Amino acid sequence: MTIAATDEAVHVRAPGKINLFLRVGAVQPDGYHDVASAYQAVSLYEDVRAWPDDEFSVSFEDGSVDTSGLPTDASNLAIRAAKLLARTAGVPGGVHLEIAKHVPIAGGMGGGSADAAATLLACDALWGTMLAKEELHALAAKLGADVPFALSGGTATGTGRGDRLSPALATGSFHWVLAVAEFGLSTPAVYRELDRRRELASSAHGAHGALMAAPTTTPTVDTAVLQALRAGDARMLAEAVHNDLQAAALGLAPGLGGILELGESHGALAGLVSGSGPTVAFLVDDADSALELQIALSAARLNAVHVHGPVHGARIVHG
Repeated sequence: MTIAATDEAVHVRAPGKINLFLRVGAVQPDGYHDVASAYQAVSLYEDVRAWPDDEFSVSFEDGSVDTSGLPTDASNLAIRAAKLLARTAGVPGGVHLEIAKHVPIAGGMGGGSADAAATLLACDALWGTMLAKEELHALAAKLGADVPFALSGGTATGTGRGDRLSPALATGSFHWVLAVAEFGLSTPAVYRELDRRRELASSAHGAHGALMAAPTTTPTVDTAVLQALRAGDARMLAEAVHNDLQAAALGLAPGLGGILELGESHGALAGLVSGSGPTVAFLVDDADSALELQIALSAARLNAVHVHGPVHGARIVHG
């Protein structure tokens, strides 16, 4: 039993992320895959406000993303996060959550995970549960592979299901231009498409399918990625970024190929689908290059957003 620490709303801001690198292992008997990923938290944030209440509820407020299709029932990840914390800490009451979304929905940038991470932190402060950082991270991992990273932010590598995090040193700031799609892609559907393509490649071509076949060893993050981050060198990083899911995402949403070509023809150092897509992230030299690319993509009627990273993870906002 705990006493609520405050009757005022607690406001927490948590970042979206870009997958700079994603290697996907073979499908496991449980249908999941081991992955090796490099994540960078970027300056596109979710804002979650939490008020004490008897019940658990969530509403969406004036963000920059259309939330009309999002569930507000018990299946909502933020509600699940609040209930998990309440159960764990023995909190008798509930919470009303108000979320302003800016990270694309089903866009491969971990927006829902950021909401869950922000909710854990907000409810911990609201209810005065005072959980240790390690305890919050353990709860985050139960909610989804990207939730622990949204709590910690910065730059990190993730292995296993993506939730075994190790901080990665990144110096300086990296500039990205995001081409945000007006539709979402289902992460499970993209993984299924990857498995289908790998199965097809190995059965149809035998040895020739080796390029598309799943790696037989546990996937790892290429050292070139870590070296480029440590050096703070965007051009080095551009040579090293990679996403095993990209071909599958392009198969399900072929229009993404044209967006990649457009960005690279207008000065991007590299372009890649972030995570399971459909957000396309373009790495650029600096803020000036980002502005030029943003203008070019906007002229092609794309929703283009300039962000930088790394940024910190979920934090309480005062005032």
